[in-house]
Amino acid sequence: MRTVGLIVEYNPFHNGHLYHLQQSRKITESDAVVAVMSGHFLQRGEPALLNKWTRAEMALRGGCDLVIELPVAYSTQAAEWFAFGAVKLLAATGVVDALCFGSEAGDIGPLRRIARMLAHEPESFGRLMADTLAAGVSYPAAYSEAVRRFMSAAGDDEAAAFGLSQPNNTLGLHYLLALERIGSAIEPFSIRREKAGYSQSTITDAQIASATAIRKLVAETASPREAAPFIPASTLELLLRDSEAGRGPIGWPMFVKPLFHKILSESRETLEGYHEMSEGLEYRLKHAIPTLPSLEIDTLLDALKTKRYTRTKLQRALLSVLLGHRKDLLSPNQLREGVQYIRVLGYTAKGRGLLKRMRKSASLPVLQSAARADARYPYLELDVQASSVYALGWPTAGAKDLLRDYYDKPVTLEP
Repeated sequence: MRTVGLIVEYNPFHNGHLYHLQQSRKITESDAVVAVMSGHFLQRGEPALLNKWTRAEMALRGGCDLVIELPVAYSTQAAEWFAFGAVKLLAATGVVDALCFGSEAGDIGPLRRIARMLAHEPESFGRLMADTLAAGVSYPAAYSEAVRRFMSAAGDDEAAAFGLSQPNNTLGLHYLLALERIGSAIEPFSIRREKAGYSQSTITDAQIASATAIRKLVAETASPREAAPFIPASTLELLLRDSEAGRGPIGWPMFVKPLFHKILSESRETLEGYHEMSEGLEYRLKHAIPTLPSLEIDTLLDALKTKRYTRTKLQRALLSVLLGHRKDLLSPNQLREGVQYIRVLGYTAKGRGLLKRMRKSASLPVLQSAARADARYPYLELDVQASSVYALGWPTAGAKDLLRDYYDKPVTLEP
């Protein structure tokens, strides 16, 4: 049985995701789909709209066969480590034959050539990065410019001109870099992203909208039903179910008080020890809060944002404070060790068959709850803590909701 792997957030699962899933199965000629999905907190430093079990159910109803969780240690990272953790998980299953990702270009050729050139971190590229960062630009802009100059010097003008300023192209490059670095035999494919950009907040098509635009629509109208044209019926059903139960939609406003409490109550030295806190950002945080016109995440981000600090970088730093993620646990050396376990969030009947195969093929322990975890998995402890913090955003949360990782079994979708 040929299996394709997808790396997703499904925040929420929408018509564009459905198209990508169906096309991924088609172009890779696969019989089954394994999705590595972020848990409660996401790559851009944001809480997910709905909890990870509900989003896993969306994925299964949309056509995935097995959903496994990308640990929060990786799901909230910049592109390099986000991609590395997800690709390592797909490879660790031992059942994934192909990886298919969306990109603005849809052309995987130039990306593969760049990945092969950069996989082993040539010194000349490091010098280019240092030069471009010294100009005071953000890391993503510096990376794009360094790649352009590096590939131009290598005589590959097509790759040099490739649009790495576009987020899905950049993320796709990091998937390919991860495949190269771990020596994986997984075959990569890419599908061109159509009709809605990754972070496009406006809606310009009758059926396809970005997840960003859908979340904005739900927030502005306070009604998941307004998103109906852009999401499968099963997604709408689950959105309404969780909304009526007081479990969503979730956003940064639900975590303003605990975040501001930590910022105000901790010393600059303590703040400096959180992951993503660099270049004196802890001082900017302490100085910014007394000047804010209102105690909101957006006003804080506006006060902190500079040419060097992108909004996403700042959100990830604030999220590290909220979740208590320390630099020592999320250092490059720690992250380079890779994931420590495969956490199952949901499966179909076909997915059950994949899990049976994984008993022999998987290179990591396969966990269906956190109940049997022990001190060997410090990143699983971070997942449990993240779930507890996330549940605090529910107005109806009970004690058991704070520790759902210990109680909830994977979502199943079987006849």
